[in-house]
Amino acid sequence: MQHREPPTDPFVRQLVSMMNSGHSRRSALKLGGAAALAAALSACAPPAPPLATGSAAAPAPVLPVDVSATEKTVNFANWTAYLDYDEDTKKYPTLEAFMKKTGIKVAYTEDVDDNDTYFNKIAPQLRAKQDIKRDIFTFTDWMANRVIREQLAQPLEIFDMPNVASNLLPSLRQVSFDPGRKYSVPWQGGFAGIGYHKKKVGRELKTMDDLWADDLKGKITVLSEFRDTAGLLMQAKGIDLAGNWGKADLETAFAEVSKRIADGNIRRVKGNAYLEDLKSGNATAGVVWSGDLFVLRAETGDDDWEFVIPESGGTIWNDNMLVPITSTHRKNAMQVMDYYYDPAVAAQVAAWVNYVCPVKGAQEELAKTDEELAASPFIFPTDAYLTEKKIQGFRALSAEEEAEYGALWAKVIGN
Repeated sequence: MQHREPPTDPFVRQLVSMMNSGHSRRSALKLGGAAALAAALSACAPPAPPLATGSAAAPAPVLPVDVSATEKTVNFANWTAYLDYDEDTKKYPTLEAFMKKTGIKVAYTEDVDDNDTYFNKIAPQLRAKQDIKRDIFTFTDWMANRVIREQLAQPLEIFDMPNVASNLLPSLRQVSFDPGRKYSVPWQGGFAGIGYHKKKVGRELKTMDDLWADDLKGKITVLSEFRDTAGLLMQAKGIDLAGNWGKADLETAFAEVSKRIADGNIRRVKGNAYLEDLKSGNATAGVVWSGDLFVLRAETGDDDWEFVIPESGGTIWNDNMLVPITSTHRKNAMQVMDYYYDPAVAAQVAAWVNYVCPVKGAQEELAKTDEELAASPFIFPTDAYLTEKKIQGFRALSAEEEAEYGALWAKVIGN
């Protein structure tokens, strides 16, 4: 048998590993055994979320009566393609196992396409204390900050969640928007970068400027999260995302997006729905989230989809589970959160979603069945990888900046 050197690109290595081991975004990872792997494969934590402004104010609002003891249900709102899924049964294996174990029925919905869109939909009801029929919702750091600041989330009891208390990565325990994790628990994290179809594009895309080539006009999609799309453009102009940049720097990036929309380079500005344009072939490249390119390859069977961090750098973020202020099933919701901090369960999810895993011990569990996948920097990034690729978190915005910049961005993308 001819010996082949392993691919050096981490994205390709991860996909080869998944295919060779039978793992995919559409198949559950079967984990076994309880023995820990050697410390050489110990998990490296993603960086802490960027500083955020405004933690929850006191006194806390009056909470609704919790009926978890008599109503064994949870309604969980999450993003698209963000939980292990079995295409044959049309079910979520880890969720099915949780329901069998606990007797708690979980209704799981892919409600969240974009932070702003989902928040603006439910916030009026939450402020009026009207039940939104959800017990867990998932928001990115900056929006989780806003939810907590506006007292729209219920406090959690970390000591009633032993897996979370033991297995939350140390770098994610203390975040300025939620000191001590009193209101939020990280779900997954990820990167924003460039995604493209190698065969259709016909060349490598390495920089943000590469997206604006004439032959790609009208075939580019970018994310509606300005911290990712504008953030990558700011990095391309040499701006330190975590530094003390100002409004003018952001406006320069916004102006670039406006120009590319007007010139016809950008086809769409979307949330998670951008995947549909890539699947249909209406778009062949764009600003994307890292894990989504794996689900795209698995769903289409097309291994020409590629994800790269631009030469100028990429962005990193974490999504967080919170309990809405109107939920009457908080204790049940906490059981769901704690379940997903079992390292074996977290490894099963990580093998499917391919996003940055926040659970200590998950890397060792995954390595029992797939050492290559467990070594992926897209799931368990090392400090060296983050530094080499110039990956940064977008600096925290004040409430005033959020409102002003959000309004400017809405005009740019036509909302």
